[in-house]
Amino acid sequence: MNKFFKVIRDSQNGEEIIETSLTGHLLLDYPLLNKGSAFPDDERRELGLLGLLPPHVSTTQEQMDRIYGNYKAKQTDLERYIFLGSLQDRNETAFYRLVSEHVAEMMPIIYTPVVGAACQAYSHIYRRPRGLYISYPHKDEIETLLANAPNPDPEVIVVTDGERILGLGDLGVGGMGIPIGKLALYTVCAGIHPATTLPILLDVGTGNRELLADPLYIGWRHERMRGEEYDDFIEAFIEGVTRQFPNALLQWEDFSKNNAARLLEKYRDRLCTFNDDIQGTGAVTLAGILAAIEVTKSRISRQRVVLLGAGSAAAGISAQIVTAMMSEGLSEAEAKSAIWLVDSHGLVHSGRSNLERFKREYAQPVERVAEWRPADIDRVSLAEVVRGLHPTILIGTAAQPGAFTEEVVREMAGHSDRPVIFPLSNPTSKSEAQPSDLISWTRGRALVATGSPFADVVYNGRTISIGQCNNAYIFPGMGLGVIASKAARVTDSMFVAAARALAEMSPVHRDPASSLFPPLEDVRSVSRRVALAVAGEALGSGVAGAATAEELERMIDAKMWTPQYVRYRRTAD
Repeated sequence: MNKFFKVIRDSQNGEEIIETSLTGHLLLDYPLLNKGSAFPDDERRELGLLGLLPPHVSTTQEQMDRIYGNYKAKQTDLERYIFLGSLQDRNETAFYRLVSEHVAEMMPIIYTPVVGAACQAYSHIYRRPRGLYISYPHKDEIETLLANAPNPDPEVIVVTDGERILGLGDLGVGGMGIPIGKLALYTVCAGIHPATTLPILLDVGTGNRELLADPLYIGWRHERMRGEEYDDFIEAFIEGVTRQFPNALLQWEDFSKNNAARLLEKYRDRLCTFNDDIQGTGAVTLAGILAAIEVTKSRISRQRVVLLGAGSAAAGISAQIVTAMMSEGLSEAEAKSAIWLVDSHGLVHSGRSNLERFKREYAQPVERVAEWRPADIDRVSLAEVVRGLHPTILIGTAAQPGAFTEEVVREMAGHSDRPVIFPLSNPTSKSEAQPSDLISWTRGRALVATGSPFADVVYNGRTISIGQCNNAYIFPGMGLGVIASKAARVTDSMFVAAARALAEMSPVHRDPASSLFPPLEDVRSVSRRVALAVAGEALGSGVAGAATAEELERMIDAKMWTPQYVRYRRTAD
């Protein structure tokens, strides 16, 4: 697993033991192995730690109580983020144990929405390097940089170029907070060992003028590279990864809409890869829709869907919905005709020129739109689309806070008994609507899921849980299933399988008033079930390396690491 340690099993009782060559301060400074005050006396003596730690040997629970108390003493979410990051940098087992025990409380801190603020402040709160920073000036040395990876044999890589961080735009090197946070969730949610993960930031400059003018900015202080130079750099990176880490799963994260889909299409058949903003978002949204349809007693093939926003997330969501509709007998053309996109210029229709490929695929015939008699056929507003179409599902991915106005929502609710409304933009400040407003404007009838976490809504004496349409329900299980099955590629059908597995775990199957998504406390069992579905689909479609379903289940369980201290012994000289 690592050049500094290896995991073995005691031949007598099967106990897991870690053998390490590290001793003294080097061991205490190595976060994957450091136990801090929990090192027992015999290990302190054997590993050269005597006198380097206070004499009391803490139990795991004592350690957790101490750390959690310090965490609760922090006054702001950003301070909590910094505290947890520092803990991760000195003792990863304690970090993952703590977050796992408080997953609903801490997941919003280590990822959305707080990670957005952390990425914005990255150069000002920077403490210690984690992962790899591959900058454009080193474009001819990429393999050398990859060889310097702190985790030399990664199974999962998350990479970003920092251009479209959540709904916050180009944050340059500050985007590194995203791969770090995503990989932490791989471990918390699916048990993938942190020693097998690698965050990467591709630093190709930034178009953010404030960052370029900030004297504390720690990225490459240069305008963002684009065009052929950018593409050549990405190509060199992929070539390096396929040579250095040929068996790794690579996840693209927070690339701009101009690059995300085309890079995925370009490389998806050259290595095992997926884009979470496109495919993960599509799968988790489809799962929420399937759960909502269970409440309405309808079918997905009967829905009319409006998406505000036509970027990477909308592309993934649309593709997943089309696949699900086709599984119920619709043709591809019929399924696409049920999906209506609204971008910054209004409704996407055939009368508009210079549409991107994805928008052309979903452009509605202008003749259908003309029947509504909009004020301006070239710029048909969201309100006009809702008034003319009477959608059953409304999804927001445009990062336009407040875009789902009272007028729009009341109009939708006037033609749908249980309107499905998903304001998905992150972070919280970019959400298209507040859940409390959606519930109020629809008199408690809306089925709501959000991109960021929101509190329960009390309406007419009943408490309505707001499910978070969180990609963490999908991508960790996806990664676990891919790794365990030794899948050579990630297919679209694997994401559909993941979505259906998640939908089956929705609490609405037991109580129609419940959240559309399982509680975050159940995310580890959710990830296991998603992994089983993904691995099974990989096996069925012929891209898996494992032989039988029984072997897949054993391999999945074997891959799910539990953050707990095990016995150490020094490697024999």
